[in-house]
Amino acid sequence: MTSLLQWWDNVITEYADPRVSDWSLMSSPIPGTIMVIIYLFVVWIGPIQMASRKPYLLKNVLLVYNMAMVGLSGYLLYKFLMSGWLTGYTLGCQPVDYSNTPKALRMARCCWLFYVSKYIEMLDTIFFILRKKNNQVSFLHVFHHAIMPFSWWFGVKFVAGGFGTFHATMNSFIHFMMYIYYGFAALGPAFQRFLWWKRYMTTMQLIQFILSMVHSSQLFFIDCKYPKVFAWVIGLYGFIFFILFMDFYIKAYSKSNKSKHHSQNGNSHFKHKEN
Repeated sequence: MTSLLQWWDNVITEYADPRVSDWSLMSSPIPGTIMVIIYLFVVWIGPIQMASRKPYLLKNVLLVYNMAMVGLSGYLLYKFLMSGWLTGYTLGCQPVDYSNTPKALRMARCCWLFYVSKYIEMLDTIFFILRKKNNQVSFLHVFHHAIMPFSWWFGVKFVAGGFGTFHATMNSFIHFMMYIYYGFAALGPAFQRFLWWKRYMTTMQLIQFILSMVHSSQLFFIDCKYPKVFAWVIGLYGFIFFILFMDFYIKAYSKSNKSKHHSQNGNSHFKHKEN
C-alpha cells in the first residue's frame, strides 16, 4: 500500500497540471469517487423506495432543469470552440498548453466545468427514478453517468486542454441537442410533434463515438507530445459506447420498424376484408 501511494505521489509530482491542483475536487480523486458510489447506491435503493409510492410528475422542475442544461451545454460548446477548436487547434497533433496565458487557462477552466457538469447530469437518473421511469435507468444509462466523471477527473488533472478536448466538444454539442429534446418532452403530449428527431439523436451519438475513435487513433502513428494512455482511454471509451448505443439503436428502432410493418400489414388486411 505504501509503495502504491508513493507511486501515485510520483505520478502527481511529475505529470499533474499544477494549474488545477487547488481547484475544487481536483486535489484528490476520492471526493469524486465517493459521489459516484453514492450515485450507484441511489440507483440501487431508489426504485425500491419508490415501489410503493406514486410517481412524481416534476413537470416544472424538469422544464427548468432541462433548459438550464441546454444553457450549460451550449456554454461549454462555445467555450471549447473559442478556447481552441475555432481559434488555432488542429485535428492532428494538439498538445496541451500548460502555460498561464488567458487562452490556455480558459481551456483548462472549460475542462474543469465539463468535468463538474457530469455530476450535475446524474440528476437525469434521479428524475427517472422519482417518476418511476425505471426502464430508462438501463445499464447503458448508469454506466455512462458513473464512468464519465471518474475518467474526466484524470483528464483535467493531467491534460486540461489539447487533443483530448475534441470528444468533449462533440459531447457538449450532443448534450445541447439532447436537453432541448428532453425540454420538449417535459412539456407533455401537446409537444410530441416536436420530438420526431429522437432517432437522429442516437445516430449523432454513434457518429460522435466513431469520430472519437478515429481521431484518438492517430496518436499511435504520429509523434505528439500528448500522453498515449489517453488515446487508449478515449478510444476504448468510444468503442464500448459505440457497441452499447448500437445495441440500443437496433433494439429500439428495428422493433419500432417491425411494429410499424405489422401495423401496416394489419391495416391492409382489414381493408381487404372490408372490400
